[in-house]
Parts: sequence; C-alpha cells; structure tokens
Amino acid sequence: MPAVEVVGLVKRYGDRVAVDGLSFSVEPGQVFGLLGPNGAGKTTTVECLQGLRRPTAGQLRVLGLDPVADRERLCGRVGSQLQDSALPDRMRVGEALALFAGLGGHRHDWRALLEEWGLAGHTKTSFAHLSGGLRQRLLVALALVSAPEVVFLDELTQGLDPAARRATWELIRAIRDRGTTVVLVTHFMDEAEQLCDRLAVVRAGRVVAEGTPGELVAHHCGPRRVRFSLGATESSLVGALTFLEELPGVREVHALGGEVEVVGHGPVLAHVGAALVARGVAPDDLRLEQPSLEDAFLGLTLEEPSRTTSGPSAEDRRGN
Repeated sequence: MPAVEVVGLVKRYGDRVAVDGLSFSVEPGQVFGLLGPNGAGKTTTVECLQGLRRPTAGQLRVLGLDPVADRERLCGRVGSQLQDSALPDRMRVGEALALFAGLGGHRHDWRALLEEWGLAGHTKTSFAHLSGGLRQRLLVALALVSAPEVVFLDELTQGLDPAARRATWELIRAIRDRGTTVVLVTHFMDEAEQLCDRLAVVRAGRVVAEGTPGELVAHHCGPRRVRFSLGATESSLVGALTFLEELPGVREVHALGGEVEVVGHGPVLAHVGAALVARGVAPDDLRLEQPSLEDAFLGLTLEEPSRTTSGPSAEDRRGN
C-alpha cells in the first residue's frame, strides 16, 4: 500500500483553479519531491494531504486514511513543516519541542533533536530571537519530534547557508533510512537530485512528468556532448575522426581546429574515451557535458500549459 496516494485531486477557490486533476503516489520509505514553478499547486496539494484544506474533488490517502475525515487518527503519525510556519515570539526552543513531543498523548525524547539540528545552545532562546536559519531548523525539528511515519517538508532548506543545507540533507537521508516517508516541496534542483528517490513536476495544477531524477533528465532533455582538444602533434587526426561517428550512441561529430565535439546518448563518454585511447590519443580535457535536472525542469515548465487558470491560486497569493 502506498504511504501517500493522490488520485484526481482538484482544488478550486470559486472559479479559480489551484489544482486540476493531479495524481501521484509515494511508496513507504521514499523521499518524493514535488517540483514546479510558483503557483503550480504544490503547497495547496500538501495542505490537502494534511487535512488543512478540503479538496474540491479527488481521492487522497495518507497511510491508508482520509486526511480530512481521519485527521485525528493521523495526528502523531504525520509531521509537517509548512512554508508559512511560525511560533509565538516568546516561545522558547525547548518549550516548543517539549510541547510538540507531547502532542497526541505520546512522549518522545526531544532533547536528541537539539544536537541533530544544531539547536543545543539555544534551548532557552525565544523564537523571536532566533536567526532565520535557526528558525528553519527548529520548524523541521518540530515536524520530526514525534517520530512520524510520513513527514511533509515545504521549502526545507529555505534560509539556510550552504553548510547547513548539506547537513540538513544528511539528516533527511538518515530519516529515510529509518523508514520515514518524506514528501518534499522544493525549488532547489540540487536538493531534489541529492535527496529524492522520485519526483513529480507540477505545472498549472497537473503532474506533467514523474520519475527518478535520472529518468527525467534522460527523457526530457537533449543529447549528451563529449568535448576534448587535440594537441599540436595530434591535430592531423581531425580529418580522420570518422571512426567516432561509428561508435554506439553517437549522432554527430564536429571538429573545428583542434577542438572536437561528439554528440550522442547513453555512455557516449566511455565509448569515445576507449576509442581514442585505442588509437594512442589521451586528451587531458576529455569531458562530458550533459543536461541537468534544471534543464529538464525548465523544458517541462516553460512550455505554454494546455489550460490556464482564471485567476491566482492560493500559492500565487503566498508567492509559492
């Protein structure tokens, strides 16, 4: 049974459409990413999955339960860090963790999270006096304090410096390895590539592509390009590079002066490198320039959608 299942989700605000027939499923223990431009419907979707908004149509299941009808039964089994999360200014870090640890009638050891999330020196610091990065760490720690089976993270590393982002990624991997299912909304392509087992790209309230990061790059980007330079003693080979055109996966070979570009698919770098070495050529700058997840994302989301909404969605109003 999927940990999270969305079938034909529709969410309207009057005549405005925020989510339009969106479907995906998340297997237990996966990190599943939702990618999309501002206003695509990502935050609205995860809010519906947590019972914070009532869907207009469609079927939602989290751990086999309806997040609206069974919200009380899901309490304690689901964690959440929302994009607009906040705490009372005077609430201290330790107080917040202790409070959230006791929700649902279960007591959890919240002190372990102080070290994990870099909050050990801030137990008595009020929320108002935390830096933006520390506030973000605290909000994620609160989402995890009850050891949930599923956790929703919306813009997980927003406001964190590069070192803190990398440390947070390691903690999310550890959470997944313990069996927790993670649904991650992010705008960072490197974060999605590093963390997500599978991704859904959302545009105008619909899923337009789904798969692993590698699958999305392979299916929605152009070819790979291998480039290298020939030294002065090897430049005479330029006119004899037709052997490269016969290699598996190679489409085109371009040579200009001592610079060579091989365009193709699959393990083209390995084939080109082996063929060159077999002929006594070993370029120092042999390199692969391949499309990225960002290229795939832009290709999928910059096209004109087949349907336009009649006004701003809830995410448009929040800037997500």
